[in-house]
Amino acid sequence: MASSVPREGAPPKVTAEQLASKQKEISVSEFFERNKQMLGFDSPTRALLTAVKEAVDNALDACEEAGIPPDLSVLLEEVKKDSLFSVTVEDNGPGIVKRNMPNVFGRLLFGSRFHAIRQSRGQQGIGISAVVMYAQLTSGKPSKVRSKTGANEPAHELDILLDTRHNRPEVLREDIQLWKEVDHGTRIQSVMAGRYLRGRKGVYEYLRQTAIVNPHARIVLTEPDGTVTLFDRATTRLPTMTAESKPHPLGIELGTLMTMAKAAEEPRMASFLVEHFSRVSTRAATTLCEAALIEEDQRPSDLSLAQGQRMLGAFQSVKLMAPSTESLSPIGEALIRKGLRKDFADLKPDFIITHTRPKPAVYGGHPFQVEAGLIFGGTLDKEEPVQILRYANRVPLLFQPGACAITHAVENTNWRRYGLDQRGGKGIPHGPVIMMVHLASTKVPFTSESKEAISDIPEVIAEIELALRACGQRLGTHLRKQTRYKKLREKEEIIRKLLPLIAKKSASIVGKPTPPIDGVIAKIMNAVLMTTIINHEPRSRTHLMTVRMHNYTHAAKRFTLLVPLPEDTTLKAATPKPAALAEGLARWKVALPSMKSTDVVLQLDGLEGDVLEEPELFVEGIDEELVSGAVAYDPQGGDGDPDGPELPGPQEEEGGAEVDTDADEDAAEDEEPEEDDSEE
Repeated sequence: MASSVPREGAPPKVTAEQLASKQKEISVSEFFERNKQMLGFDSPTRALLTAVKEAVDNALDACEEAGIPPDLSVLLEEVKKDSLFSVTVEDNGPGIVKRNMPNVFGRLLFGSRFHAIRQSRGQQGIGISAVVMYAQLTSGKPSKVRSKTGANEPAHELDILLDTRHNRPEVLREDIQLWKEVDHGTRIQSVMAGRYLRGRKGVYEYLRQTAIVNPHARIVLTEPDGTVTLFDRATTRLPTMTAESKPHPLGIELGTLMTMAKAAEEPRMASFLVEHFSRVSTRAATTLCEAALIEEDQRPSDLSLAQGQRMLGAFQSVKLMAPSTESLSPIGEALIRKGLRKDFADLKPDFIITHTRPKPAVYGGHPFQVEAGLIFGGTLDKEEPVQILRYANRVPLLFQPGACAITHAVENTNWRRYGLDQRGGKGIPHGPVIMMVHLASTKVPFTSESKEAISDIPEVIAEIELALRACGQRLGTHLRKQTRYKKLREKEEIIRKLLPLIAKKSASIVGKPTPPIDGVIAKIMNAVLMTTIINHEPRSRTHLMTVRMHNYTHAAKRFTLLVPLPEDTTLKAATPKPAALAEGLARWKVALPSMKSTDVVLQLDGLEGDVLEEPELFVEGIDEELVSGAVAYDPQGGDGDPDGPELPGPQEEEGGAEVDTDADEDAAEDEEPEEDDSEE
């Protein structure tokens, strides 16, 4: 039998009672105080960025909820004697009522969006109070908060700390200020340890990328050296307001279901399902109860664990409607294009492509929608890896790109088929491209509390890949079109220079007049070239889009030209008048003799500034191989995506004229024109 006498030098035994005496509860603020890296305060540079990010995200959310175009000011000042930085963020939002100010800024997990199932930037109620906590932890100084809720209301100002032991606000000073400069708004000033770098992962870059996906916001940044940068708004149109939705059955876990049932006041299980879950109708509730072997009249509070498990199984087996999409507010293709063009104008890109997935998808009962954008050409380096801009609910993700589903989706896509250099057949491609991906969701599946990367949810990656491929298809089409057009133009220039000389020399040798060479040129070229020229007229605030067509074939060609009307524009005038306007497409019936050219001119209204992109032209009734500058029209989706949305546009308009260039007799002999009863 072993001896119970402790060995010499061994640590003394500790009893269970002694261990129990050391156990105590810690508050959530104490936990995050010791694990501040989880919230994004893991380095001086990132800490400064996180402080600005949390304040700006809150300001944008508040302004949008109040229907106010955001005007934000970010001021960074270095406190040199203490090697600290003062961070001040001011907005023109609705303000915060006095009684809530201490809890909003001085209490973790206090917020209005945690229980709201809808798209928003912040949800946990941690961000801005974590800034106050980090400031007092590194500088020992309270944060100064000021808020005003109306033009005739006073501004309340507090000096506030966070009592981390009890997760409670500690107000050191409370005062009333005359804030005459603003009618309403909020300002927070915190002093903290930090380091300012104007790099790709600093405050400047974060605000620049924020301006891209928030084109309705105006942001002014004042850097520590006094440099002032204005990120002006590109539009005054606010994002679509999102509506709160109930939890969807597909996203519910057993414990949550049991908690909801125990707290329910409804007397019947069927009515509980209808009232507390999204997209559950009375008929669906009856079907769910039958599948779970639960009586419809049973009280929800009497739900047993076994019944809850069966109901969870019924949620998976019974066909239910997808979650409501009213809780989502995607940016939209037109506004993404405006934001990208405004921010990257100095690169002089060749073109910009944007795509919003036509239908939201679902993961775990949470709806989400993916948007993508692509900038090509200009002064971008052809040998460098493409730059990837990642966003979630309109917030830039600057850190942890390698752990993010967006990066993985880019790596999984075969970019070689779209004309980019992808060494080894996978990974980040190389080329003069900037890619942008935005995920809008009621619950973004972040990898951590710092919200810097999106988890590899299969449904999310699949949607991102589809959006990227849609942009890639249009990129490939454009590059092929440009390559072919360039070759045809070079061919035309050579032919037009050499053939006249050959014809003239040959005629002089045989002593005959120089013969016409148009027919020879047509046989050699054998193509219909189409080009689009866009001019902006600032005075009338309109765009003139000219579609120029030249028939370099030996026969007259008759076909239908279709021009998509860009989103957010109206067709003010057109010469000639289109034969039809429907599904967002203007249609002309074209009769184009050999070696002749003609123009179609559209005057478009509704766009701000010089932001109109060259559209994809479509043709019907002609071999696509003969056409350079347009593709065959696919009635299922104008952009070649069979799942793409219908293009909105004016209704059918009768009485349009045919585009005709007075075909001569030779052209009529070359090709017998088809009968056409459209108006001449």
